[in-house]
Amino acid sequence: MADETEGGRLLQIGQVAEATGLSLKTIRHYDEVGLVEPSERSPGGFRLYTSADVERLLVIRRMKPLGFSLEQMRDLLAALDTLADPASPSEVRADAATFVDQCSAAAQQRCSELRTQLRIAEEFADTLSGLAGQSR
Repeated sequence: MADETEGGRLLQIGQVAEATGLSLKTIRHYDEVGLVEPSERSPGGFRLYTSADVERLLVIRRMKPLGFSLEQMRDLLAALDTLADPASPSEVRADAATFVDQCSAAAQQRCSELRTQLRIAEEFADTLSGLAGQSR
């Protein structure tokens, strides 16, 4: 199977790790828990990934710092897959859209909380910096 990734070829796990910023161990773990699986295997059994697989891993990577559990990640990915499939029944698509909206609201809330935490941390770092400058 040809792919547009890296000049038309499938990527091995090391290349995917470099492209996504995820470790090999993390990518293997996500495969083991069913979040993403390689599209193909080489004759030697090596995992081979498409650009769609890489995009899926990037979605997972973005969910992680927002506190989504593995189960929530799995459910959200399934909902996104449903929405991307025009053959999905309309009631299933509606449920998927509702779930994605709920996840979006949760992500926005978590981003707001993280911005607040960052602001507090930066204030503390500034305070320490000021105190360090006074003691010299």
